[in-house]
Amino acid sequence: MKILVIEDDRRIASFLERGLEAEGYQVAVEHDGRDGLERARGDEFEMIVLDRMLPYVDGLEVCRALRAEGRTPFVLMLTAKDTLQDKIDGLKGGADDYLTKPFAFDELLARIGAMQRRRAAPAAQKPLQIGNLSLDPQSRRVTRDGTPITLTVREFELLRYLMTNADRVVSRERLLNSVWDYGYDPGTKIVDVYVRYLRKKIDRAEGEPSLIQTVRGVGYMMSSQRAASG
Repeated sequence: MKILVIEDDRRIASFLERGLEAEGYQVAVEHDGRDGLERARGDEFEMIVLDRMLPYVDGLEVCRALRAEGRTPFVLMLTAKDTLQDKIDGLKGGADDYLTKPFAFDELLARIGAMQRRRAAPAAQKPLQIGNLSLDPQSRRVTRDGTPITLTVREFELLRYLMTNADRVVSRERLLNSVWDYGYDPGTKIVDVYVRYLRKKIDRAEGEPSLIQTVRGVGYMMSSQRAASG
């Protein structure tokens, strides 16, 4: 697995490079957002470990630019900012996970491993269809009425999980464990935030019923009946 580390603190960057290489990963390092963005555009990386506060181009802008260009490496954002709004901004900007400094290297490895497991979909997995919404796990292509829908890696995994469990209520705890590999934290709003992102992208028009139903006090359900009648 090829990992790009974009971190302006050279001590942390060196620590990450040595540690990740010791775990068998191929690692490249850049120390500012401008060079990091160009490196990410010029090579195929499966993951980017991205500092939030970088010289020249902020890490959030790097992430947004890559997503706007349709690039889909996993992005693990590192930052000293730990407020809920900072985390929401990072995730909304296209990051797949968020780790605050200081962090334990073992936790970083665990999060990287969790992302790899999500990417390793079974080869024989069939396309999913709910009404006119289609998801192909192999090509990672999502369409509605034949129109392509661009999703981040985490949005794709959330949609796939909901479609796989169509017409069944899925709790927030189950979504956290299955899509994010997090233990249940009653204070987290990550699931709700990402459901909002998905609704904006897959639903037809504001005011129409969403394909993703909220089951109050429990979680969410993807409804094939609603898709068929919509």
